[in-house]
Parts: sequence; structure tokens; C-alpha cells
Amino acid sequence: MGNLEGKTALVTGASQGIGRACAVELARRGARIALAARNETKLGETLAEIAAAGGEAKAFVLDVASEESIHATAKAAIAHFGTVEILVNNAGVTKDILLLRMKRADWDHVLTTNLTGAFLMTQALLNPMMRGRWGRIINLASIVAETGQAGQANYAASKAGLIGFTKSMAREVASRGVTVNAVAPGYIETAMTAVLDEKQRQALLAHVPLARAGTGLDVARAICFLASDEAAYITGHTLDVNGGLFMN
Repeated sequence: MGNLEGKTALVTGASQGIGRACAVELARRGARIALAARNETKLGETLAEIAAAGGEAKAFVLDVASEESIHATAKAAIAHFGTVEILVNNAGVTKDILLLRMKRADWDHVLTTNLTGAFLMTQALLNPMMRGRWGRIINLASIVAETGQAGQANYAASKAGLIGFTKSMAREVASRGVTVNAVAPGYIETAMTAVLDEKQRQALLAHVPLARAGTGLDVARAICFLASDEAAYITGHTLDVNGGLFMN
């Protein structure tokens, strides 16, 4: 599936979790990878994993909450690889608290990182894709964008915004051979969900028809499909990867 040899992908939040799994899987399928995240040490670990498997990658320290950092990273990645044809907007944060107790700073931080960061990164890398008349943009949404979740008004709003952003962008760039899709994971075992205690974990799993938590690789495979030529006629779509937890 999805031979990506000769393509270059930039993955934000590539230092851990879904981002790392995605970067490793894209590299396994032949893509060159621009690894982007804040944690330089963990980026190095992802880089080493890809290199050990014979892949090609380069790490770039990136803070998606900073417009300056986004532009610098995009420029550096293009300078190093010549172009970027696949963008995975994966980086994200949570700041969970009930709405009545949520501070403006909690709201702004999550929206700036998860939504504005994806907008700016897409804008920074779109021209090479349009000039080359081939591109893949995949935005990481979430099941909570479709269902809502108490205590996550900021996070759910940011991810729902990504779905709307995905659909609008898909209409704008389709004529230039660029597709824009979203992936909405459900309960995936990552550092972000590791804070759940066993009782919370079992309560979630009780509602998953496939009766297990997802893995980063489950999501990565969906992303790789959308990045491939096999998905050339799919755009503006949100692909649910949730084990049946939510069926739209």
C-alpha cells in the first residue's frame, strides 16, 4: 500500500505518540521525513529509529504556537529537502478543565497550538505543493470534535475547527492536485491518555465495539493511506479511527 518513495513529508509533533508512529511508518513506506517538535531529545530518538530502519529524516525544533518558529521550520525543511509534498498537522495540546473554571489563557493556548498552528503551517508549505500540482495535507482531529467532551471545550473546539478548516481548504486547492483530509482518532494509547486511571480506561473500553484501545500505528496507517496515490480521489473527508466508539 502507498509507495511514497521520492516524496517528502513534514510531521509536526513527531517526537512521541501518534506523530512518532506516523513519521516512522511514512519513512518505512519510502518517504523522506522532516521531523518537527519542541523536544529535541525525543526528536533525536525518532530520528534514530528511522535511520536504524534505513530511512531518511532530519529533525527540526518547532513550536507550533509560534508563528516565527513555524516559518523558520518550513523554510529550513524546504531548503534541506528541496520541497515538502506531504504535511501532517499532528501537534496538539490539552488543557482540560470545566468551562466555568477555564481561564482565557487555557482557551487561547489550546486554540493557538491546535488550530492556528495548523493554519500557519499549512500556509507556509502550501505553495510548493501547488506549484508541483501534487500534495497531501492531513490534519489530526479527534473523536471529541464530533461528540464533545465535558472538560474539553477548548480542545473539542480546536479539533472541530480543524475539520471545518479541512473541508474549506480541500475546496480551495483541489484544482491544483492537492488533497486535504482529517483523521479523527478515538481512544488511542499515547502519553496524552496515559493520565487515565484503570477505572477510566475500562469505562472507555466498555463503549468500544472492537474492545481495545487503538495504537499509534493504527492511526499512522490511516494517515499513510490518505498520503498515498491510492487516496487520490478522497478530499475534504474526516476518517474516523476509533474502533467503532463513534459511528457517524
